[in-house]
Formats: sequence, C-alpha cells, structure tokens
Amino acid sequence: MNDHSTPAISDAALASMQRHADPLADGTIDDILGPWPPGIPDKNATQWIRISAVNELFVTWTTNASIDDWQAPAGTNEAIAAALQGYLAAGQALPDWADKEKIKRAEKLFFDHGALSCILLFCASLPECYVIPDLSSVLHTAGQLEQHTEYRIRSTAAMIFPVMMHGGLTSDDGAGVAQILKVRLIHATIRNLIMRGAPQTAVKDLLAQVNIVGAGTLGQLPGLPAKPTMYQALFARGWDLAHDGLPCNQEELAYTLLTFGYVFLRSMRRLGIGLPPRDEEAYLHAWNVVGHILGIERELMVETMDQGKELMARMQARGRAEPVTPDPRPGLGQALMATMANSIPWDIAKPFPQLMTRFLCGRATAGDLGLTQSVPWSSALLFWGVLLVARVIDWVLRLVLPRFSIVRTLTRILGYHFMSRVLMSQTRPLQLPSELLNQVDGVVHNWSDDPNAPKWINRIEDRFTKRGSWSVNLSNTAEDAA
Repeated sequence: MNDHSTPAISDAALASMQRHADPLADGTIDDILGPWPPGIPDKNATQWIRISAVNELFVTWTTNASIDDWQAPAGTNEAIAAALQGYLAAGQALPDWADKEKIKRAEKLFFDHGALSCILLFCASLPECYVIPDLSSVLHTAGQLEQHTEYRIRSTAAMIFPVMMHGGLTSDDGAGVAQILKVRLIHATIRNLIMRGAPQTAVKDLLAQVNIVGAGTLGQLPGLPAKPTMYQALFARGWDLAHDGLPCNQEELAYTLLTFGYVFLRSMRRLGIGLPPRDEEAYLHAWNVVGHILGIERELMVETMDQGKELMARMQARGRAEPVTPDPRPGLGQALMATMANSIPWDIAKPFPQLMTRFLCGRATAGDLGLTQSVPWSSALLFWGVLLVARVIDWVLRLVLPRFSIVRTLTRILGYHFMSRVLMSQTRPLQLPSELLNQVDGVVHNWSDDPNAPKWINRIEDRFTKRGSWSVNLSNTAEDAA
C-alpha cells in the first residue's frame, strides 16, 4: 500500500490533544457504566459489577478471529453485550494505509534481536514513558507501581508479545488486535473512573464555564477505604481538567507509542547496532498500525526517526514545564530498576539496569526518574569498560562478521535473565490465552541462541542463560486474576 505521509503537528493542535481522548472506547464504556452515583460507590454498585463483567468477557477475546463477529455469551447483560459488539465491529479493522510487508518485517526484527528487544523496552521505553508527570501520576494511582512493578511489567509484555508475534496484527490466528482492543478499553475505563463519567461530557462542561474559577476541577473524595481497590483509588483521586487535560489523553497515548517504536530504535543506535533506515521505518510503521487500533490520531504518528526525535522532544518539554506535586516519577523509576536488579543473579551486575537506562535515555530522563545516585565503582567500571571494549570489538569484527555484535550478545544475556525471572515466572505467568502463552514460551526458549553469532559464542551464552531452566506455568495466580 502507499505510504501515508504525516506532517508535523502544530503546537496549537498538539495542545488541543490534551482534551481529546477516544470517542469510540469512551462511548462504549459510558454506555456500559452509565451515570455514577454521588460519593464513592459501595462495593455492590452497578458500575463495579459491570466492570468485572467486562473483564470476564475479555477472556473470550483470545485471537483476532475470536473478535470477528463476536457475540456475547448467553445471559450477558444486554447493554454490555450491545456496547462491546459495536466496539469490536468498529475498532478491529486495520487502517487502509497499513502495509503488511512492513509489518512482517517489523515482526522479524523484534524476534531476531530476541531478549535484547525486551531489555531495551524495560531499560529505555518504560523509563521514558514515566517522564511525563501527568502520565506518571495516573500510572502511579492506577497500579501502585512501586508495590506491583512486576505485575505491571508483565501487563505491558502481555500486549507487546501478541502484537509482535508473527501475524499478530494481520492474521486470524494472531492475537495482537484482540489484545490492543482490550488495552484500549482499559484506558477508557481509567478515564471514566477519574472523570467520574464520560470524558467528553466533562470537556463540554469545562468549555461552558470558561470564566468560572475552579471549573473542570474534581476534588478528592473522602471516605476511601484503608485498602482501596484500583478502581476506588482512581475514582476518588480527583483531577484538574483545566490544567492537566484528560487522563490518558491523545498526546499521552501518542507519547507512549513513541516509547515503544522510536525509543526502541534510538536505543539500538546508541548501542552501535542501529538498523538500516528502511528497517527503522518498517518498525515505526508497525507501531503506527498498533496506534491506529489503540485509537490514536494519525497526525500524532511519526514515520521517520527524525520525526520521532522532534515530536518526542516537544512532548517532553511540554510535560516537564508542568510538574506534578508530589512527583511520582522517582518512585516509579526506582521501583523499575529494583525489579530488574532483583532478576540479575550477580551482585556486581545488579546496578547494570540503572547504568543502561542512563546510557540509553540520557541525563535529563535519569534526573526525572531519580536515577542519578552513585553506584559501586566496581560495577560502574565493569559496565562502562565492557561496553567500550565491546563497541571496539564490534567495529573490528564487522569486517568479517558484519551481522554479529558482542554488544547484542551481552544485552541478550541480561535480557534473558530478566525475562526468565519476571516475564515468564512460573507462579505469575503473562496474562495471555494458553495457546498464545505456549507460542511465546517456544519463541523465548529459542532466544538463548543468537542466529548471527558463531557457535562458540552461543555455547558461552548458554552457560549464562542456563537454557531450559525455566518453563511457563499456564495457571493464573490470584494476583494476576485480580
């Protein structure tokens, strides 16, 4: 298909995106939940029951084929069934500018780089995602990420793997479209809870009260239980629509999309293993298709690395200009680093995720996330020394082994340990259908070998990754079920 060029969005249009969200998903959730009662609804309120019902119906969305002409099971509330059926019918189609060959190429690139793909996501993409204060504030309230970091990491991976698996976006057997549409409804639910109703209704009310002091401000509700559920915490937290725009608004969604596409590719470049421009553009294209299914406006997408760099810099500057108090970002960043450090078995290497994040994201992001504290000199010396030597070796080896990289091998080892201990935990598996989880298990097992490396390198790598020492348990724990 023909490429669809996207011009740079103006500053005024970008600012307006803070009060624009997702009419399709927001309308669906509003139809399901209806108007909220005053105060914090008790545990038996209709809205809580209906949110639980939707979560149970998600279980039937296992593949892309399963959402095509989806019908709610017998006994489902009619309002819920009609709303979800209309949502799926309208939201599942790929855009007319989607290029299946580019998507196929992007899938291959993600899995060719194996465990490195995951370590870049969690040492670069997620840290950059936390930079925007308003976005971090919602993430903090929605998931109490400092206490449940591993669970939230697995939730992110539960979307990324189905999307990047072969045919995830393009085949009936894939599950990428189904998983994205679940996430899209989760975003809409978060907006509805925080705004205590339909987001666009709140925007209309604000515009009708332009000159009224305090317009658009939802105060924090009293009476929150000592141990509130995620939904109760979101509902009671309060929000300043006039100052902060809508939660999970179009600008924030587009920024998050950049972290999974542009930031991943930027990190590859910084490690000295950047991809050819055609491959970079194929990867960005695949994530743009994801963005379309997620409800992101086309004008907020980028097609080249230069466009990504420019748009991300503007979004970060806008976000940093409006800090949030108290600042949730250091807590989120440090919790993420601690989770990764706990997955590394060697004490001297436990600071490596923090050092890698500083290297891949830069000083400004490290400062935002409170990752500027000193680390043991031995760890820092080993990290920077190994990285420097590896870059030199790569430069020399490319003369005879142009596709092999020592840097990629080292980061694959770190990534493999992280996946085996966090993403593929036996007691806390990814929230994926059993069949898809088995596919992920098989693919990840194969990541212990680098197809571009000599056999002797793979033998050394096997000693560090301990291939075959873990397996996926398909049963869900109480925590994941919640």
